[in-house]
Amino acid sequence: MQFSVRKYGLLTVVILLTRTATAHHAVSVEFDPGQRLTFEGVVTKVEWSNPHVYFYADVKDRDGKSASWVFEAAGPNQLTRLGWTRNSLKIGDRVIVVGCPARDGARAASARSVVAADGHKMIAGSPFDGGPKP
Repeated sequence: MQFSVRKYGLLTVVILLTRTATAHHAVSVEFDPGQRLTFEGVVTKVEWSNPHVYFYADVKDRDGKSASWVFEAAGPNQLTRLGWTRNSLKIGDRVIVVGCPARDGARAASARSVVAADGHKMIAGSPFDGGPKP
C-alpha cells in the first residue's frame, strides 16, 4: 500500500477545519438569545481582535448606579463587511446597545446592534449566529 500525501494531507486539513469550526461556541451557549435587553452607556474600552470584537461600557441601572459591562460583537472581518471600522466606537462615545445577556448573570451581553450618539445604527451580531441580517 502506497502512502498518498495528497490524500492524507487533504484529510488532515478537513479534520483540522472541522475541529476549529466546532470549537467556536454558538451564541446560545453563553448568552440567552431569547432575551433582548437595551443598554445605554459610555464606551470605556474597545478590543478589535479575533475571534470577536469586544467593547466595554459604563451602563447605569434603574437606580442610577453605574456598572461596567462587556459586549461581544461579531469578529473583525464580519463587522468590516457590515460597515464597521476600527473607529466606529471610540472611548467616550455614548451608545445604545441591544443585546442578549449572559446566561450566568455576568455583566456581559452579545451585542446585536449598536446605536451611536448621532443616531447611526450598526449591526453588531453575525447573521450566521442568529444576529440581524444587514
